Amino acid sequence: MIAINAESSPSGARAVVLGLRANWPQFTLLVLINAFVGGMVGIERTVVPLIGAEEFGIASTTLVVSFIVSFGVIKALANLISGHLADVWGRKRVLILGWLMGVPVPFMIMWAPSWGWVIAANALLGVNQGLAWSMTVIMKVDLVGPKSRGLAVGLNEFSGYLAVGVTAFLTGYLASQYGLRPTPMYLGVGYAIAGLLLSIFLVRDTRDHVRTEIGDHPVDAVAIGFWEVFALASFRDRNLFAASQAGLVNNLNDGMSWGIFPLFFASFGLGVERIGVLKAVYPATWGVLQIATGPLSDRWGRKGLIVVGMWVQAAALFLTALTREFHYWLIGSLLLGLGTAMVYPSLIAAVSDASHPSWRARSLSVYRFWRDLGYAIGALSAGVIADLAGMPWAIGTIAALTFCSGLVVALFMRGFQPMQRAHL
Repeated sequence: MIAINAESSPSGARAVVLGLRANWPQFTLLVLINAFVGGMVGIERTVVPLIGAEEFGIASTTLVVSFIVSFGVIKALANLISGHLADVWGRKRVLILGWLMGVPVPFMIMWAPSWGWVIAANALLGVNQGLAWSMTVIMKVDLVGPKSRGLAVGLNEFSGYLAVGVTAFLTGYLASQYGLRPTPMYLGVGYAIAGLLLSIFLVRDTRDHVRTEIGDHPVDAVAIGFWEVFALASFRDRNLFAASQAGLVNNLNDGMSWGIFPLFFASFGLGVERIGVLKAVYPATWGVLQIATGPLSDRWGRKGLIVVGMWVQAAALFLTALTREFHYWLIGSLLLGLGTAMVYPSLIAAVSDASHPSWRARSLSVYRFWRDLGYAIGALSAGVIADLAGMPWAIGTIAALTFCSGLVVALFMRGFQPMQRAHL
């Protein structure tokens, strides 16, 4: 069962009630904090690939996207341990640690004397995202209980990815007016300080809510260790396997778009401000629509949204690779955001559905490990393909993989309703 080794929750002896209405102040605070977490990624979406190509003169696409590889690998590993740390230390402590790792990031990028500094900054950003974003997801799921998981995840991802999109646009605008460095990075300084202070002084731990949910279940869960959870979430449970591979491929195409798209658009003469628009539309669409797709997954079930969403993403990537005009790229960005909005909250909710509360945090951490490993795999593979065959081939190859991933979900994931959860 869940380990409770840190100090007891500030809620103490008060009765704990699950649900969004009963916990809306803390839930809203976590929505705001996750917006700051997302903004930390947004400061890089438009300008960092261009810093590598223009300021450091890196000609190899593979080397330019190396900062995403460091980010993806470290974030995946941070995700992997985040659930265990959350159970042992408490959610709040892990959230604060994540923010402490994020504070140096914008300073390292704005003052970087070499590309190695940018790679190191992204390793710290990976820890920040792996710990802080994981905790905002886990704590929201803890607060609302089993009835509104899709809504909870949708609102969490809405805040994070809307912030990614808005920040990508703002950094593109600031870069067009004041240069690639240091001005766009000032946004990250504000996000990091605000997120850290709110987490320290206002956030309350949610482990009492987990205890309450466990108490509402029959005693049907045998205590299982981390590696058994890892095996279940990776390949032994068909629903968790389907979700983990889809998460990996989803972020594989996101990692590719992060590193390749700015260079691809710039190769056709598009200016940094218009690149910023394209880079903002995708995550902003993704973020806003999750307000609808998260609750829809509670009503309709997860599988259909995941399958169709993966196929919409594939169509968007093919459209981007095969066209050369801004308005087609804009449509592609909108479709990519739509497809990702269908997939993202549904996958996290599906993993929560298939996991007992006593090991849900660990199963989510394993899922997020595989999902965010996709950043590194996508950026690296796309960079190699782009260097060998050109950027359109890199985008098209990732599109084909995305379509195949949706097919895997269609074949392997059971079409159970959200409330039909597996208890091991």
